[in-house]
Amino acid sequence: MGNQVEKLTHLNYAEVPTADPNGFDPDDDGPRIGVSYIFSNNDDDDEQDEHLDRFSSDKQRVANHEEKPYDPEDELECAIYYREECVYETNRGAAAHSAESLLNKCRPGDLLQFVATGQYPHWAVYVGDFQVVHLHRAEIKNNFLTDVSQGKKGRIVNGLYRYRALPPEVIVRNALDHVGSRDRELYWRNSECFAAWCRFGKREFKIGGEIRIGKQPYKLKLLFSEKKSHVLEFQSLEDVIMEKRRNDQIGKDAVTQELANHLNATNEIKEEHFVN
Repeated sequence: MGNQVEKLTHLNYAEVPTADPNGFDPDDDGPRIGVSYIFSNNDDDDEQDEHLDRFSSDKQRVANHEEKPYDPEDELECAIYYREECVYETNRGAAAHSAESLLNKCRPGDLLQFVATGQYPHWAVYVGDFQVVHLHRAEIKNNFLTDVSQGKKGRIVNGLYRYRALPPEVIVRNALDHVGSRDRELYWRNSECFAAWCRFGKREFKIGGEIRIGKQPYKLKLLFSEKKSHVLEFQSLEDVIMEKRRNDQIGKDAVTQELANHLNATNEIKEEHFVN
C-alpha cells in the first residue's frame, strides 16, 4: 500500500486484519472476525446530502434530516489504541443538544460533532461569533453553526481524542487559514480528520501522514457490551477513522449483524473443510 492508493475496499471478511479483544493472537486457527470497510476520499461529503449544494435555513431540508431522529442507543462505543496507548475513546451517554443550545456552551477552539441516525457524524471547529469552520463537499468553509447543523443535534467532543490540545487561538488560526481550500488543495479525507488536525496539529490526521510499512500498530476496539468486544487492526490512524466513521453511519445493530453473519459463515466453511 502507499499514498497513491485512491480507494481501498475490503469485500471479504477474510481480508480484514483483526486481533483478539485482549490483545493476544490465538494459537489455533479460529475464525477471524472483522468488519468490512471502504475507504473513500470524502465519506460524509460524497454519500451524505448529495443533493445539497450549499447551506441554508430551508424548511424542507430540516424536515429531511428529522425523518431519522438521533438515537443514542444505536451508537457503537469504541476505543482506538496506538500500540498499548489509548488515543481515542467514546463517552458513554454523551448528550447531544440543539444547535441553539450548543451555541451557549461553545468556546473558540472547541471541536463540535453533529449526529443523526444513518448519517456520518459531521465535525467542525468553533471559531467564535456563532461560526464554525468545517470540511464539507471537498471544500473548507466558514459558516454559521446553526446552518451547518442542518437540524441535527450536536455536542462538544474535545475529550474524545487523548492528544494534547493546542492553545485555542492556534486552533482557530489553523481552521481559518484553510478556509477556501478545496479539491487537490486538501490534506484531509473528511470533516473529522480536518477538525481534529486543527485542534491537535498531528500529521497523522492528514492524508498520507503516516508511512504504511506492513505493521499494524493501531487497534479499533468495538465495545458491544461490558463482556463483548472485538478488535480490528490498522496501519494508520487515517484508516482507523474511516472504519470508525463507517460504523457510526450504519449503527450498532448493523455492525452487530455483520459480525454475526460472518461468524455463521466462517463456521460453515470450517465444517465443510473437515467433512472433505
